[in-house]
Amino acid sequence: MARSKPTDSPAPAGKAGRGPAAGRGRSSGAAAGATAASAKGRTDKGTSGKGKAGADGQPKVGRLKKVGNQVRMIKQAYSLTRKNDPRLPWLMLIAFVVVAGVVELLAILFGAPFLLLPLAIVLGVMAAMIVFGRRAQGSAYRQVEGQPGAAAWVLEGMRGDWRVTAGVAGTTQLDSVHHVLGRPGIILVGEGSPARVRGLIAQEKKKIARVVGDTPIYDVLVGDEEGQVPLRKLSTHVMKLPRNLSAAEVNSLGRRMSALGGPKMPVPGGPLPGGRQMSVSARQVRRR
Repeated sequence: MARSKPTDSPAPAGKAGRGPAAGRGRSSGAAAGATAASAKGRTDKGTSGKGKAGADGQPKVGRLKKVGNQVRMIKQAYSLTRKNDPRLPWLMLIAFVVVAGVVELLAILFGAPFLLLPLAIVLGVMAAMIVFGRRAQGSAYRQVEGQPGAAAWVLEGMRGDWRVTAGVAGTTQLDSVHHVLGRPGIILVGEGSPARVRGLIAQEKKKIARVVGDTPIYDVLVGDEEGQVPLRKLSTHVMKLPRNLSAAEVNSLGRRMSALGGPKMPVPGGPLPGGRQMSVSARQVRRR
């Protein structure tokens, strides 16, 4: 009986048989390497274009750019303050000359006039900047004083962990009450007609007391009459209140306060005469 021959031809032995497989392996490895390299190149290119990301996922701003932004903000604040305070340049110049002159005079008395010259210049510039900050702060307060939303504007500019909720209660006459949550506890700040605002504060305090328990609740009425706090002293008054809560207690209290909800009154954010809003640079100077 004749044997049937296999139809499939056997694979060639030796190098000829191993060559294609090895070639395919090397080709696949090279292709994978090229793909990885191109992907890495695209990633590096995208990363270098955007810069390093910060903790918040946003690209970090370089130091030079930060300094440039601060210089522009100070320049803008200076221009705005000078319009309302024409004596500002002269007062800054007097402060610089007086402080630098006193330091240099001491240096001359000690027989080293050139040794303390850099220090005299630095201290003179610092004195001029202090005068500038005080005058800018006073100018900002004069522009917003007596206008709706001025107290909220001041509260939102305070330094530190202060959680301000503007316009939690109000009237059609633009009287308003604002919440401030911080280490002292709850501060209710009212602005407007004292007769109407006191009632609003009493209602708001009664509503909050059901949620915050034994947490201290302070009430502040903004104004120039007896028993009231002037607008220019509002931030100082609030920041000097005793620290009754820890940071963890403030966070817990904030979550409970958020359960209150309710509609908020539309409170202007510190309008200025002529319908203009206070610039960001002026707020930055005021905070310093």
